[in-house]
Amino acid sequence: QVQLVESGGGLVQAGDSLRLSCAASGGTFSNYAMGWFRQAPGKEREFVAAISWSGGRTDYADNVKGRFGISRDDAKKTVYLQMNSLKPDDTANYYCAAAFLGSYLNRKTTYDHWGQGTQVTVAS
Repeated sequence: QVQLVESGGGLVQAGDSLRLSCAASGGTFSNYAMGWFRQAPGKEREFVAAISWSGGRTDYADNVKGRFGISRDDAKKTVYLQMNSLKPDDTANYYCAAAFLGSYLNRKTTYDHWGQGTQVTVAS
């Protein structure tokens, strides 16, 4: 149905910024809530940020609140994650996910589609 492709990851120093992008195809983008999750080696995939399908509402994990910002451009069928003041413990594979008319956006089980991930590494 929906295909998601992340981009924008890389190697940065602590305190730097990155913007991740997730390009969607194969669905009506505006009907999908979009989320970002991350997974470090040996750890569970955890919620990072989400934006509602109706637009306007955003949610963030406590440990990224105030540093990260999620946004969407429905015309471009793309969701973004702006990451500022990066820390070494932000190092992870970052995954984009889509949920059709979704709610409870901080839960992995809400999401129907997942991207392949993009690696973010923050050096100390």
